[in-house]
Amino acid sequence: MSAEQVRGAYEIRFVPCERRVRVEFNGACVADSTRALVVHETRLPPAHYFPAADVRMDLLAKTDFHTHCPFKGNASYWTLKVGDQVAENAAWAYEEPYREAEKIRGYLSFYRSKISALYEDDFEVKPISVDDAHGNPLANWLLKDAWKAASSAELAEQFLNFLRGAGCPVARCTVIMPTLHPQIFATVLVWRDDTPGMRVVFEPHDILLQPRFADSPFAPIIRGAGGVRRRIEDPGCELDFPVVRDLKKEGATDYVAMPFRFSDGQINVISMTSFTRGGFGTAHLGQIYEVLPMLGRMFEVHAQRRTATALLETYLGKNTGKRVLAGLVKHGDGEHIHAVIWFCDFRDSTPLSKSMGRKAYLRHLNRFFFCMAGAVLEAGGEVLRYIGDAVLAIFPIGENAAEACERAVRAANIAAERVRTVNAQRPELPPLRFGIGLHLGTVTYGNIGIPERLEFTVIGAAANEAARVESMTKEVGKPVLTSAAFAASYPGQLASVGRYPLKGLEGEHELFTLPDAKL
Repeated sequence: MSAEQVRGAYEIRFVPCERRVRVEFNGACVADSTRALVVHETRLPPAHYFPAADVRMDLLAKTDFHTHCPFKGNASYWTLKVGDQVAENAAWAYEEPYREAEKIRGYLSFYRSKISALYEDDFEVKPISVDDAHGNPLANWLLKDAWKAASSAELAEQFLNFLRGAGCPVARCTVIMPTLHPQIFATVLVWRDDTPGMRVVFEPHDILLQPRFADSPFAPIIRGAGGVRRRIEDPGCELDFPVVRDLKKEGATDYVAMPFRFSDGQINVISMTSFTRGGFGTAHLGQIYEVLPMLGRMFEVHAQRRTATALLETYLGKNTGKRVLAGLVKHGDGEHIHAVIWFCDFRDSTPLSKSMGRKAYLRHLNRFFFCMAGAVLEAGGEVLRYIGDAVLAIFPIGENAAEACERAVRAANIAAERVRTVNAQRPELPPLRFGIGLHLGTVTYGNIGIPERLEFTVIGAAANEAARVESMTKEVGKPVLTSAAFAASYPGQLASVGRYPLKGLEGEHELFTLPDAKL
């Protein structure tokens, strides 16, 4: 696309209206002016802007709502009320317009759909329908090719490559999207024209407290303040953000950060930097601004998939979450698997919950889970459930039962070491005490419950037997016990502690423990 085509693709014009213009709402004259401007913007209906002095500002109440235009600026909004009729966010104004829109400084406009009528002299001006068909190449790309992107990073990279191919002088870009995740605040996509590919960064929640975010344009934009445009090459450019000052030192000419929303209202940000003289033109920014809602929906599709994956992995476990995403979602979906079953329990939890207070006890309980569940994950196991103060986990067996048993024992040793460390670090607290039962067998791994409320877990006699083995750790006085089935497949050293009856199971069962030196 040639530079001439770019210049003609999107434009904005401010034309003085030669007639007296009036706005009526619920029988009242809200605005009356002979100094109105008519703003003609590509693919938008003409908008009449009124000097604030010619508007009944006493009928308007300013709201907290803002929108952003990369060449007009941040728009503030007012709710219109006359008598018992209210029109939310019916009027808007660019109180600090950018250079291209300086002519509408001090002017307000009204949504035609939210007022009763608009007149030029004595003739009512009917709303104009704008033909949606247009030649914005970005829109055509979004419709034809953008859906092929397999991830948000790929989508952003293709978008930027298309922009540069169309002559847009973007040299750097950052996209920040807040993420629903217990450990990650936002997914950040970082692109530079001098570095191949798109870099993906997962920022933790504590970034909110760090100056590099708190002092950046991203923080106010995500809070709903609109967008930011800084023409860095202009002598009087406001250098109010560290990133703008840094870019000026590097020779950047223009910086723009624009919000885009997801369907649930979440505000995300895309920023772009140019090092080309003159920076970004109205035509390029107009094309981007025009497709940003559509681009945002495409980012949202990838973000929702990423969020679903993260939440399923967090609440169900990595392997279980993958199974659910793969389609095992119906009541009764599941399979028989051979696995090492891990069951552990927090000792003295009932008296501790009564003596420590709710918050202190929850912190103490989570220390226990850190030791136990954290050890399972570190050793390659899958945590399936927190049953009150107990943890149910599995180590699936592929072709090698011995390897799964070794991982379970490694997890037990890691857990014991973590407990010793926590108890040494917090001597003022009651010591963490635990019991771990290990068994090997076949379980049903799948959805149980009712169709409206399912749980993906393991069930079967083997899971029950693991719990029975763990219950004997109190009687035997060993923190870790295994069944004979586990001992038969474990290649390392175990010590028999004798034969015992297990509740609900026939006969007596030989139990084993790890050598004391390892615990």
